[in-house]
Amino acid sequence: MPCNEWCAGFVERNRAGLNFLLLVLGYVLYLIAGAGVFSAIELPYERALKQELRLAHQDFLKDSPCVDEARLEKLLVRVLKASNYGVTVHGNDSDQNWDFVSSLFFTSTVLTTTGYGHTVPLSDEGKAFCIIYALLGIPATLLFLSAVVQRIMVLVTRRPLAYLHRRWAMTKSLLGFIHASSLGIVLTLLLLIVPSWILVTTEKDWNFLEAFYFCFISLTTIGLGDYVPGSTHNKEDRPHPHLYRLSITVYLLLGLICVLVMLETCCELPQMTRLRQRFFNENIHELDPETATIIDREQLSEPTLYTAEPLPRIPSVSEQAASMKNGVAYVPASNANGKLR
Repeated sequence: MPCNEWCAGFVERNRAGLNFLLLVLGYVLYLIAGAGVFSAIELPYERALKQELRLAHQDFLKDSPCVDEARLEKLLVRVLKASNYGVTVHGNDSDQNWDFVSSLFFTSTVLTTTGYGHTVPLSDEGKAFCIIYALLGIPATLLFLSAVVQRIMVLVTRRPLAYLHRRWAMTKSLLGFIHASSLGIVLTLLLLIVPSWILVTTEKDWNFLEAFYFCFISLTTIGLGDYVPGSTHNKEDRPHPHLYRLSITVYLLLGLICVLVMLETCCELPQMTRLRQRFFNENIHELDPETATIIDREQLSEPTLYTAEPLPRIPSVSEQAASMKNGVAYVPASNANGKLR
């Protein structure tokens, strides 16, 4: 029917756009589903904690009749506001959030866009400098990370894959999948499992899940700030807090580079390339010359099942008749390589 033919033609012409629309709808549904799950899980805990705080507040006023409730409320508001800025009088008063090592940790979280939020600028001058510093530093950090990742990719992914492809004669899709899976397992062990076990031993209030949660949230630059190493300020557990904080800073920077290498490795998989092509129409002639050359080389490097040989030219009827009239069998001409043309 004409209507069905028109619909089929429309779908075929706009397949990439329709796939992209489905991708957007799927992502929105994923956001909604995540919000629903988090609300169902966390809302009862929030209500229970609020009720616990109300009861503790009432019990304190009942046990301390001389305390004025209004003044207590002002004190609590001031303490909570200072806590939001990372300032507290709980524990050792000599601990500072803005010594050099702590400031170095803060700058690393700003430039990598992790942003834990446990320490923030207190003054207007600090806030203004943070804007200017991040405005210049974040693009510089992206450039630095891109240069480092590309150099590591050559050593970790591209050269090994090219060598193994020639050595084992495996398809690039299968070889890339095996390499990416192996690299993911190794990085999970080195960046998540081992650091989590170390943090469990150094942070006495953390269990393994909380330590693993901190590592994952940090290396993915989510940086919620609910768990930050070294925030308890226990001198007995950490006799060298500055060295401890510096080691955390180095771990976060190196871990972020490794995560970017893993993401770049996954993005270069042939499977991911084919998946991305489902959502946009890519015309190779509209690409820049360098990208077009890379794509041409990839296509030429793929193994073919058959090699196309030039077919022999079939002689015409007049040529065959003329050769038979002269008593000579017609022999097709050959090219310079001795192949029929």
